[in-house]
Amino acid sequence: MSGLALDFPAIETARRRLDGVAHRTPVLTSSTADGLTGARLYFKCENFQRMGAFKFRGAYNAVARLDPAQRAAGVVAYSSGNHAQAIALACRRLGSHAVIVMPRDAPRGKLAATRDYGGEVVLYDRYREDREAIGRRLATQRGLTLIPPYDHPDIMAGQGTAACELIEQAGPLDVLLAPLGGGGLLSGCAVAARALCPRCTVIGVEPEAGDDGRQSLRAGRIVHIETPDTIADGAQTQHLGQHTFPVIQAHVRAIVTVSDAQLVAAMAFCAERMKIVIEPTGALAVAAAFGGGLDIRGQRVGIIVSGGNIDRERYAALLAGISREGTPLRSTGADGE
Repeated sequence: MSGLALDFPAIETARRRLDGVAHRTPVLTSSTADGLTGARLYFKCENFQRMGAFKFRGAYNAVARLDPAQRAAGVVAYSSGNHAQAIALACRRLGSHAVIVMPRDAPRGKLAATRDYGGEVVLYDRYREDREAIGRRLATQRGLTLIPPYDHPDIMAGQGTAACELIEQAGPLDVLLAPLGGGGLLSGCAVAARALCPRCTVIGVEPEAGDDGRQSLRAGRIVHIETPDTIADGAQTQHLGQHTFPVIQAHVRAIVTVSDAQLVAAMAFCAERMKIVIEPTGALAVAAAFGGGLDIRGQRVGIIVSGGNIDRERYAALLAGISREGTPLRSTGADGE
């Protein structure tokens, strides 16, 4: 693998493993979006994936890779949302047990969905306790296998299958835009794009308030930041992963940022003109295409729409531009894309 945690054969293997299990999500187009950008845009809609986000791809791939003894013992993960649901669903389908460390103030809908998928939820105080430490302790005490949200080769390989499908469905791309939190999605998609479209420019998209990835790429090392104050909860991570960062260094051309206001505008466009519901993190790449300072005119551009899991009250309030307190709504925790 040339020293990297991920190569294209691992993604191809993940595709075979996910065949008939993960949804082959649609690629949508919009003449209005094309007119606004001067480009030909292809929206890979992972909001239609099982449990509503791309996370199922990596979670299923990682759990399926466990040996029988590990699967029988069970899995532990930490997450406030999409990874939690993905691991719980993957374990249910594969006959394993999932223990999910989730914050007490996680959205009620995500807590309920995780439990509905069969996950055993262990609550913690995000402000006083360390979820990673709790996950490691549970793994040791109960003999569970820890599967983190993004910094894991099998997670990265599974996420990369989204880009494989996109390129297969849309044809060769000039540019690929993908959300960036911890780097699992971006690194997997970048490896897939490099193999299938060698001339494709891969660009990561972060929230303006949390540009640790952009800083890291410029500095040549992983930069740690405080938890960013952004509505893009899936990209509220503090740093890239030890596995994901080298892959991003090798295969990603640039990282751009977008504001929360741009995310809401992208969500509104998708609702009004494309008739799809996407969550703030899922809107990162869309927002970058519309106003991320990129010159994509005349190019074929792939856009990873990473998910659509958002409570209806919060979704309505964001599109209205208000919250009950009269301030922009903020997220309740990060998984990392």
